Amino acid sequence: MLPSKKRLAHIVFESDDRASKGFDLLLLVFILLSVLVVILDSVSEIRARYGTFLYAAEWLFTLIFTVEYGLRVWLSARKAGYIFGFYGLVDLLAILPTYLSIFFFTSQYLTVIRALRFLRVLRVLKLTEYVKEATILKNALRQSRLKIQIFVGSVLTIVLVMGSLMYIVEGPDHGFTSIPRSMYWAIVTLTTVGYGDIAPETDLGQFIASLIMLIGYAIIAVPTGIVSSELTAAKQRSLDTPSRRICHQCQVQDHEADAKYCKSCGSLLE
Repeated sequence: MLPSKKRLAHIVFESDDRASKGFDLLLLVFILLSVLVVILDSVSEIRARYGTFLYAAEWLFTLIFTVEYGLRVWLSARKAGYIFGFYGLVDLLAILPTYLSIFFFTSQYLTVIRALRFLRVLRVLKLTEYVKEATILKNALRQSRLKIQIFVGSVLTIVLVMGSLMYIVEGPDHGFTSIPRSMYWAIVTLTTVGYGDIAPETDLGQFIASLIMLIGYAIIAVPTGIVSSELTAAKQRSLDTPSRRICHQCQVQDHEADAKYCKSCGSLLE
């Protein structure tokens, strides 16, 4: 006897009993195998030998995920909310590349986006307990965004000025054929990557390059310092704030410390 729609929705969307956990684990295996197939298919030696098998396996996984996506749409109480939500879009993007590969060659390699689907099934591994730490990190990044924007603006100004200066000093004869190309060299030098495809040859150009290298070492730690300070502040704020509980069913976080039931779904809080 087939399970009812309500029971089927519980199996697909929840992870609090044997059936729903089994569904999540099976989905996790399919995701891992499908990503592995895409990775192996990108290796020319393996593709030459097992290309037909890998192609068939990729279509098999795509059909499985297509059925699962249709099932989630059908079982969703708010279909538009699922389809246009984060997980709904990820589920859709997980199957589109294979269909697009019929018209656009190599687009099937974009199916590695299925790795994002791990976020959905991580709940079965009980990693939701780390949501609080993730929230602290998110708040720190949000608080530091203005400082980071100012920092990035300053770096871009340095790159523009130094790139233009090197274009004037070195010129096309030494590989600095335009200001954008000179800016590319300045970025590579400032970040201490140093590809070596373009290099100054005049004494003045080498002196300017030395200055950019020193500036690069001086500013490379600035973003780390900004985020670290905000992370410390966010951590302190979380310690000063009364502890709040998380519902492992619907992931709502702002429950009072003494709450027993979720205010959103009514589930018993662990």
